[in-house]
Amino acid sequence: MSDRILRIRQALQAGLDTDDIAIRDDGHLHVGHAGAASGLGHFHVTVRSHRFSGCSPIERHKLVYEALGELMHTDIHAVSIRAVAPEE
Repeated sequence: MSDRILRIRQALQAGLDTDDIAIRDDGHLHVGHAGAASGLGHFHVTVRSHRFSGCSPIERHKLVYEALGELMHTDIHAVSIRAVAPEE
């Protein structure tokens, strides 16, 4: 696991109180893309958290971005999010 993925995992675990996280590095799909030139990564995350219960998809995404915090400026150019509640 890369250091960047480890930092993303730790941020999501801490911010969303879950261990049910899958992270995929999609950087290889964006070679030559302007965002890739900056050195920041492209990722896909799947997160299951009780914090998503009763939330709209937009609210769930906001919670994920909040958990990622500074990583959105230092490590991540783009992130695709699948956020689900435990009952889903």
